Amino acid sequence: MVASAESSPNPLVDDAFIDLLLFEHVDAVGLTQLPAFAEHSRETFELYLGAVRRFAREELFATYKPMDLEPPTLRDGRVITHASLPHLFRSMVELGVLTATRPESVGGQQLPQVVAALATSYLMAANLSAYGYIGLTHGAAHLIEAYGSDALRETYMRPMYAGEWTGTMALTEPHAGSSLGDVTTRATPTSAGHYLIKGSKIFISGADHTVADNIVHLTLARIEGAPPGSAGISLFAVPKRRLEGQALVPNDVRVSQVIHKIGWRGLPSTALEYGDDGDCHGYLVGEPHRGLRYMFQMMNEARLMVGMNGAATASVAYHEARLYALSRPQGRALGALPSSEVVPIIEHADVRRMLLRQKAIVEGSLAVLATTARYADVAQHGRDDAERERAQALLDLLTPIAKTFPAERGFEANALAVQVLGGYGYTSEYLPESYLRDQRLNSIHEGTTGIQSLDLLGRKLGARGGAGLMALADEVGMTLRAAKAHDVPAGLVQAVSDAAATVSGLVPQLLARGQRGDTQGMLAHSADFLDLLGTFVVGWQWLALYVVAQRSTASGATAREARDEGLRCTAQYYLTTELPRVHLLATLCREAEDSYVKMRPEWFG
Repeated sequence: MVASAESSPNPLVDDAFIDLLLFEHVDAVGLTQLPAFAEHSRETFELYLGAVRRFAREELFATYKPMDLEPPTLRDGRVITHASLPHLFRSMVELGVLTATRPESVGGQQLPQVVAALATSYLMAANLSAYGYIGLTHGAAHLIEAYGSDALRETYMRPMYAGEWTGTMALTEPHAGSSLGDVTTRATPTSAGHYLIKGSKIFISGADHTVADNIVHLTLARIEGAPPGSAGISLFAVPKRRLEGQALVPNDVRVSQVIHKIGWRGLPSTALEYGDDGDCHGYLVGEPHRGLRYMFQMMNEARLMVGMNGAATASVAYHEARLYALSRPQGRALGALPSSEVVPIIEHADVRRMLLRQKAIVEGSLAVLATTARYADVAQHGRDDAERERAQALLDLLTPIAKTFPAERGFEANALAVQVLGGYGYTSEYLPESYLRDQRLNSIHEGTTGIQSLDLLGRKLGARGGAGLMALADEVGMTLRAAKAHDVPAGLVQAVSDAAATVSGLVPQLLARGQRGDTQGMLAHSADFLDLLGTFVVGWQWLALYVVAQRSTASGATAREARDEGLRCTAQYYLTTELPRVHLLATLCREAEDSYVKMRPEWFG
């Protein structure tokens, strides 16, 4: 009888690789030279990481399967969530996860984003739904911190950062989906200073639960008389229960439906109705008609959070598959006699192929996310305007990639984890089946892959005169020079250099189409372009990780010999098997292959 993979000592995420990313790949300690992080050191980073790792492994991971098996239910107008959630949420608040990156003035530790992001990978890998309440609350409170009045900060931000209340982002409406310019939820001003909110929202995560006493919905709505489209959208804080004096009273927001999902089952997705009784109070955040601009702060933070969820979900499944392959005896070595000893399946080359592909996706995704998070730190806290602007351009360019690559390629990695376990893989007794379900949501959450691709090619690529792409070319150039200096095999260096040349040659052609008014010619292959640029960026990261391994070997760190060889082998795999896709995708974009452009609706049958 084969033991269930749930009993294996799954590390969730590889500590040594996370440490390598933080302290060698992106040099997190170097950030302590910036005034914002001057109070920190490698020691404080490691203390925080250690505490999060222990909680994730020793407590949070055990709650994942029970939560997946007992999804939220709607009873008498109240969403009932898993009984373990209040304790888990409070524990994460006490760990400082909710306010890790926020300044001391609002109760935070002001840790660099890169440290906090990689720490959360453990929480997401252990139980992504439980972490979701933290991530949503942080994003909503940060939005009020950035754009709300002093009164809103005191009334709503303070209890949210304290973990007394939670928060949501309430954007999507049943008729509009991702087309936020078509939002119709109405906000009517009153003489008392608040607005009366009336409308419906759908797919709102965490909009009701038994985790905390109150929930603040950061809601997009249209003030009566506002301009049409996205220019007329405003942002409101709409609590589930509003304060009247010192008491919390119902605020005419109700859950009309709990949506049954294939994954993320511990975090309810709901439909909300505002103002059925005409008494839903909303409080304007910032200035009228600038709500969508404000909400992009939370949306972009959430996109990086979803990307990290993708990497973490692929990681925990990869380790399940790896541990299973090490312990599952089946078959004999190629060419061995029938009487030979049965070997663990990891001895079979095709199993190692599947594990290596998972490792390349997981670690490549984590590297991109770490790099992007470091740019976020410099964009906010860099020494001068030029440094901050350059980092912001890189952050903007990489955000669609950091969200999409881990989600799309992570699903492939999760499917391979199921495959490694064979017949056991598609059973609910083993965890990879549920991780595969979870991962499928990440390519839809916070803007589908198609939306991310339009954002990248239609907005981010030409923004600031192409500053992001030029900065990326500089970064890649530095990595290429370092690779040559550290004796990385010439073929791998050339592969990245050739891919860079392909990208730099393609972009002006696509942008020129847009400038000529050929929007369809520019954007029809936006999904292919996102795939292309994501594949290239991860290839750049793997070349940089190869350099890290070379430096380690040159320093004589024999204790890391196996790890460094693993890095080199994985980099070789990615750069030789995956990076060549850049050239095929570039051909599709360049030649504007038009099969799905000319395909008519009536031809689908």
